Amino acid sequence: MGMILLGLVVLIVLVAIGIYNRLVGLRQNCRQALADIDAQLRQRHDLVPNLVETVKGYAAHEKGTLEQVIAARNRAGGTATPGAEQEFSAALGKLIALGEAYPDLKANSNFQALQGELADIEDKLAAARRALNAIAARYNAARESFPAVLFAASMGFQPADFHAIAADERASVGAVPSVKF
Repeated sequence: MGMILLGLVVLIVLVAIGIYNRLVGLRQNCRQALADIDAQLRQRHDLVPNLVETVKGYAAHEKGTLEQVIAARNRAGGTATPGAEQEFSAALGKLIALGEAYPDLKANSNFQALQGELADIEDKLAAARRALNAIAARYNAARESFPAVLFAASMGFQPADFHAIAADERASVGAVPSVKF
């Protein structure tokens, strides 16, 4: 009887160790995914001064737009809030739109290269956000499944957050776009 009890205790301890190690690995994957998003955001922020300098030569009278982009970049760089990043994305959109308004700028190879780099970074950023959501879902599912749910919270495993758009952005994203020809 004592051996059966000892065997049961050892089995429970081994299962707990296995679950703990799996949750640690999944939590680290979530942290890495967040760091990947931060790296992409940092790369995007670093690209903006080059883009602004290229545009300055062609659209000097668009000083307000250029200053708005730099100010939004600085705010987003200082804080990692979704609102600051949303403002920065909107300002970048205005900057890229200047390329459409100025054919000489649009033809500039530096502008084209920077615009291509920015598009590539935006694609990587979207992919990193999707990866974070997938990893967070896997971690949360492992954390909330039986038997991990019995002791995950007591061992310090909190739910992982998904990347979501801000509430004020949700209204504009959900709206039907108007298309005019």
